[in-house]
Amino acid sequence: MNNKKHDCGQSEPSKMLRARTLGLKLEGITGQWNSITDVEGVSVGYTTLINGSGALDVGSGPVRTGVTAILPRPIEQLCDPVKAGVFSLNGNGELTGSHYIEEVGKLSLPITITNTHSCGLARDAVIQWAAARFQNVYADGFALPVAAETYDGFLNDINGFHIKSKHVYSAIENAATGQIQEGSVGGGTGMKCFGFKAGSGTSSRIVPFAGRDYTIGTFVQANFGNREDLMVLGHALGKELTEPVMVRNSPDPDLSSIIAIVATDAPLLPHQLKRLARRATFGIGKTGGFARHGSGDIFLAFSTANTVPNFHASERLLHLDMVPDEHLDRFFEAVVQSTEEAVLNSMTANSDMAGRDHNFVPAIPHSALLRAGSLGHGDRVPD
Repeated sequence: MNNKKHDCGQSEPSKMLRARTLGLKLEGITGQWNSITDVEGVSVGYTTLINGSGALDVGSGPVRTGVTAILPRPIEQLCDPVKAGVFSLNGNGELTGSHYIEEVGKLSLPITITNTHSCGLARDAVIQWAAARFQNVYADGFALPVAAETYDGFLNDINGFHIKSKHVYSAIENAATGQIQEGSVGGGTGMKCFGFKAGSGTSSRIVPFAGRDYTIGTFVQANFGNREDLMVLGHALGKELTEPVMVRNSPDPDLSSIIAIVATDAPLLPHQLKRLARRATFGIGKTGGFARHGSGDIFLAFSTANTVPNFHASERLLHLDMVPDEHLDRFFEAVVQSTEEAVLNSMTANSDMAGRDHNFVPAIPHSALLRAGSLGHGDRVPD
C-alpha cells in the first residue's frame, strides 16, 4: 500500500461509484448532490491521515484515521445557533454537547466526527478555532461544540493520537458545499461496517410541503454490524457473502458504532428535530443494524431555518415558523430513506484497506450489490 498523509477538502469529489449510480433502486427523490450539502449553507470538510504499514508501533503507526467537520451554516455565520435535537439508540459512544442540546435545543459551531480517542481533542480544537476567529463572541462567552466518535482501532494506531488540532482546523477551513467525497475519508478513514470497508456516507431527499420543497440531508460515519447482519433492499446479503473475508491478525473488539447527522432547511423546533433524529434508527435497521451492546448509535438533527442571533439577543418576543407535528410523516420517511442510502454509500464508495498488523478489510463486491438490487424483495442473491 502506498503511504500517504494528506488533507482532503472538497475540491476533489469522490470518483467512486455510489449505491444509486451503481444501480440500486432506492426510494425517494434526492437533491442535486444527493448529499447533506443539498441543505443550503451546510458544508463538509475532511482531513484524512493514511501512513505506514505492517506491525503496530504505538505512536508511529500504521495510521488510518482522520476528522470530519460539518458546518451547519456558512463559516462566517457559525456563531448563530441552529435548532437541534439528539437521540441515543445505544449509548456506548460519545457526542459532546448533547446535554446542552437537550436543555436548550440548539447548537453552534462546526460538528466534528473522528476516532474514539481523539474525540476530546476535536472538541477542544473547535473551541480554540472559534475563540481565535470570533474573538468578540468568545472573549467572555462559552462554547459547547458537538464532537462525536467511532472506533477505528482495528486498522489504526488509535493510541498513537495522530489527530492534532491543526487537522481539525484544516477540516473546518476546507469545508465546502456541493459534491463531497465518501468512503475512507475524514473520520471514516479507518472504519468498517458489516465486515466490509466503510466510513463516511451521505444522501438527501426532497420533501414537498405547503407549496415548496424542503431538503433532508443525512451524513453517517458507519462502523457497525457483523457480516451476517447485512441487509440490502430487503435481501439478507451478508449471510450469503462469505467472501471476501476480513483478515484479523490482532483482536477485533466489538466496539462498533454509527453517528448520523441529519440536516434540514425545514422550519422545525427542537422537539421535532429530536423526533427526526430518532427516525435514523429505521434507516439503519433497513441495512441490518440493531444496536448491538458494544455499539454507540447516536443521532443528531438540526434545522437551518429560524435564524436567531446568538448571545446578545434583545429583550423581545421571537416569532418562529414551524411545520405542524401532524405533517411530519413525510420528513420522517425522508430521514429513513436518506440514512439507509448514506450507510450503503459509505460501503459502495470504498476500496480494500490494510492497516495495523496487516489487518485487512475488503470492499463490498459491487457485483453482489447489483444482483441484490435486481431481485424482488426477499429473493436469494444467486452465486
